Amino acid sequence: MASNRQLHLGAFMRPVSLHTGAWRYPGAYPDANFNFGHLKRFAQKLEQAKFDAFFMADHLALLNMPIEALKRSHTVTSFEPFTLLSALAAVTERIGLVATASTSYDAPYHIARRFASLDHISGGRAGWNVVTTSNPDAALNFGFDEQVKHDERYQRAREFYEVVTGLWDSFADDAFVRDVESGAYFDPSKMHVLNHKGPELSVRGPLNIARPVQGWPVIVQAGASDVGRQFASEVAEVVFTAVLDLTAGQRFYADVKSKAEAAGRSRDHVKILPAAFVVVGDTVDEARAKRAKLDSLVYYESGIASLSIALGHDASRFDPDGPLPDIPESNASKSSRERVIELARTEKLTVRQLAQRLGGYSGLAFVGTPRTIADEMEEWLVSEGSDGFNVTFPYLPAGLDDFVEMVVPELQRRSLFRREYEGKTLREHLGLPRPKNRFFDQGL
Repeated sequence: MASNRQLHLGAFMRPVSLHTGAWRYPGAYPDANFNFGHLKRFAQKLEQAKFDAFFMADHLALLNMPIEALKRSHTVTSFEPFTLLSALAAVTERIGLVATASTSYDAPYHIARRFASLDHISGGRAGWNVVTTSNPDAALNFGFDEQVKHDERYQRAREFYEVVTGLWDSFADDAFVRDVESGAYFDPSKMHVLNHKGPELSVRGPLNIARPVQGWPVIVQAGASDVGRQFASEVAEVVFTAVLDLTAGQRFYADVKSKAEAAGRSRDHVKILPAAFVVVGDTVDEARAKRAKLDSLVYYESGIASLSIALGHDASRFDPDGPLPDIPESNASKSSRERVIELARTEKLTVRQLAQRLGGYSGLAFVGTPRTIADEMEEWLVSEGSDGFNVTFPYLPAGLDDFVEMVVPELQRRSLFRREYEGKTLREHLGLPRPKNRFFDQGL
């Protein structure tokens, strides 16, 4: 299968595994999600393998699930993203550092400052995963009685994005002259005061940080609903998605790329990276046995809680051994709901079976040998199902080590993945242009 394109690989590292049973797997580090020494080693290992980015999801509340399920979750305690990524920036040199930050429960000035700081500290390796926050419990932590409606969250997100990127453009790249002789530290003619007043936000500016190394940190987005896809096609440079198979991936890929072109953007400047759960074995049977062992560690309480979160409805009230009933829309994530409903109908799963799958990992999975996994990844790349993958590991450290030491060399042997970084910034890794400064002509 010939291809002149190469895969982009991100590592989904908060939580360190999306599988509920990951921390209980034999040989796994039970505290991998909240141990800086482990996370430092993981980041350095991924950098040695030349991964594009280390990606951190974030939650602004404990997962909204019953305590019997919550007590089994390894995500109850996790580092705040900017604190961790700033620390990791000091012990890595090339790998991108992507953090999730919410447009619903934070201020754009805070977000602009944090990402600009991370981009400078890391030498141009920051990325912002723009989310609107689907967990309704998060609203209760920020002075709201209930969650903002789905489409309204995206309306705010669009304006929020414009304000943050405008703040990043507060100074021309050459504004800081630091002329010791004249005593002028910066040129005031190269500072722009934003003075934004919109439907949702009022922000004067300017930002009190020089323009980021990359111009703007890379913009990442993960929404898969209709409004989410439209938002992604207009602003995102990397799109994380949760598709179940190649056909669905190809549909999503074609849709977002065509929408981006309709918005006047280059399709090459929007990278589609589905989440991919990867289990590696010396044989396919060994890999499947590892997956089966991992799935056996999921408690029913955890599974039904995960199903409830995905659906936005209390699944504990459903008949465990009956089919999934009709699920009305809620204010939770629409893409998660639709993905789970499609899974249940396609595979004719009972509520119990669906809960078991959700409690483990229900998305796209590559389970096999380095060769079979590379075959599948190559097919996705060549047939335009993706531009690469956001890899999620089954357990740590062995699951990560298996991928780095077994799958990456196979991808490199096929010239599907880099052997060395060619640039220093995350934009250079991804082949993305540096944005022009909207307020200063020279801002390239």
